[in-house]
Amino acid sequence: MPKILVVDDEEHIRLLYSEELKEVGYEVITAESGFKLLELIEQEKPDLVILDIKMVDYNGLDLLQDIRNRFYDLPVILSTAYDTFKEDMKSIAADFYVVKSFDLTELKQKIAMALETRLPT
Repeated sequence: MPKILVVDDEEHIRLLYSEELKEVGYEVITAESGFKLLELIEQEKPDLVILDIKMVDYNGLDLLQDIRNRFYDLPVILSTAYDTFKEDMKSIAADFYVVKSFDLTELKQKIAMALETRLPT
């Protein structure tokens, strides 16, 4: 069962993503910020990270760079309420980019695609 790490500062988003993704067979862990995120990834070894871009204390694009520097083959899906971040050059390091919605169809499709193409470790 693939393990997904959801990083978002909004509790209702973490709960929604967690419940919806568990229903379709994923193991889900959550983090409310980027605090010690690299250590959490090292400890939990998720198969994929869903990362919010705009959090109160952290910039998700900077966290994405940190993840890429240490875990270059870990799939990351950027999730945000704002589609303007697509123009930010830092966002190209993500595998996929989704705009937050209560309909998680697109997110689930991107997760499946990212997990299919993940390099074997």
